[in-house]
Amino acid sequence: MQRTGPRAGFRLRRVLNYSSVVRQMPFFLFLALLAVVYIYNGHAADRLNRDIARTSRELKELEYEYKTVKGEVLFRSKQSELVKAVEPLGLKEMSAAPMVIIDSSQNQ
Repeated sequence: MQRTGPRAGFRLRRVLNYSSVVRQMPFFLFLALLAVVYIYNGHAADRLNRDIARTSRELKELEYEYKTVKGEVLFRSKQSELVKAVEPLGLKEMSAAPMVIIDSSQNQ
């Protein structure tokens, strides 16, 4: 039930007079500070999400690059590929067993 008449206007004037507004000013400033902190927190969370997404994309790219390079190294380190790579340099695969050289001065 809503009141009408002289009492309702008096109550509103009592709440909105200058001294009560000045008395409530610290509370209003506190609410404004909370609003600013809330907005800042939202922006910081968005920035953090963007950073996480960017780092995740970079990590995936590095994983793909690692797998590609690893496969290439494994392919090039096979004996048949090494023979093909050093053939233009005039190097050939040994067909005989290596000779052992013994220092005769150390045996005495």
